[in-house]
Amino acid sequence: MEREISSPITVLAGTGKSGRRVAALLRAEGRDVRVASRNGEVRFDWAAPATWPAVTDGVGALYLVAPDDPAPLRPFLAAVAEAGVERVVLLSGRGGPEAWRDRFGHAMAVAEEAVRRAGPAWTIVRATNFMQNFTEDLWFQPILDGRLALPSAGVPEPFVDLDDLAAVAARLLTADGHAGRVYELSGPTALTFADAVAAIAAAAGRSISYQDLTPDEYVDELRAAGLDDWVDPLSGLFAVMRDGSFAVPTDDVERLLGRPAGSFADWVARTAPSGIWAAGETVDNDILVV
Repeated sequence: MEREISSPITVLAGTGKSGRRVAALLRAEGRDVRVASRNGEVRFDWAAPATWPAVTDGVGALYLVAPDDPAPLRPFLAAVAEAGVERVVLLSGRGGPEAWRDRFGHAMAVAEEAVRRAGPAWTIVRATNFMQNFTEDLWFQPILDGRLALPSAGVPEPFVDLDDLAAVAARLLTADGHAGRVYELSGPTALTFADAVAAIAAAAGRSISYQDLTPDEYVDELRAAGLDDWVDPLSGLFAVMRDGSFAVPTDDVERLLGRPAGSFADWVARTAPSGIWAAGETVDNDILVV
């Protein structure tokens, strides 16, 4: 039988886009949180099993973001079960393995299977693309440069606000009644990348263009930017998106939080006054950091 978690909660990738928000919300609730990453308060390295006990021993629940290399997942989750961790909340991608069809998200597919088999109670959160990818990720620098070009074929995307995702994750880590469930998180409305860029440009008060590329043109642009390692994962991501696998909004955020999911328009209106999209800036973001 599930019970509310009161013992320490580990947040893996605790300095990343989602993890730092989850940790902040839990701490605001007065929870004891271990923020774990290679450079976090608690050092954790997938490639160094000696660092694993610091994030498992005496812990009641764990927020898990799959590593790029899924090889350590099963032995790590075996250590999680052996340490007596009661609950694991996994961040995964919208649609799940059924939608990916081996084109994208291999590590997330392995993680979903592994958490189901590991022993502790599990909940999977499948999220669509984050609104914050326009401020903290691969699409940020092109926005600053005034041109975003992607192979989306005009298929809309119901971008999710990371603050909503973090609120959902914090609830699932601490409240009972969610074991063995999969939640699909999105924003309330789907919009095309062209519409998203137009909304950002209007709020920022500057010209930013959107260009839809063919898949081959996109690969050429990634290689020209020196992003060869991301050709396969990003091409696979957009192949799934073009199928419409992410295009339909869900109401899971509202069902879990008791309020509507935040809209893209509201997020842009909150974000633009910071000046983050001002022309002439440069960024040094780790791409695809969740």
